[in-house]
Amino acid sequence: MGIADDAVEIRAQGWRTLAALHGLIETSLERALQAGHELSVVEYTVLDALSRQDGWHMRMSQLARAAALSGSATTRLVTRLEQRGLLTRILCADDRRGIYTELTPAGSELLARARPTHDEVLAAALAEAEATPELAPLVDALHRLPVAR
Repeated sequence: MGIADDAVEIRAQGWRTLAALHGLIETSLERALQAGHELSVVEYTVLDALSRQDGWHMRMSQLARAAALSGSATTRLVTRLEQRGLLTRILCADDRRGIYTELTPAGSELLARARPTHDEVLAAALAEAEATPELAPLVDALHRLPVAR
């Protein structure tokens, strides 16, 4: 095994560790959000992304990037959330082909109720991961990230 092979293995191990941390967090969040608010993690992510936008709306393509979904998966998710009254679609006034997705008052209220659950479970999952030697360096790196404004 040469130096290049070692570098590949180090990156692969890093990726596996990151995936383990992601899995631990996502599983904890999924259970808590489903049980307490009938929301999946990706649904919460969409509502949260919309709430952080001026005017509470985004183009579908922006929403797909924010949720890390394909365009078709985003369309299906938006349809489900629209049927639940949590968001709505609006034609873009200056580009008739463009569609915005906008948070409704019901979506905003559900997000406000779910956010404390999300934040508490995230903190607990990170604390659990921090106690795992393999995951602790990643948690430390997360704590050192600058806060986005």
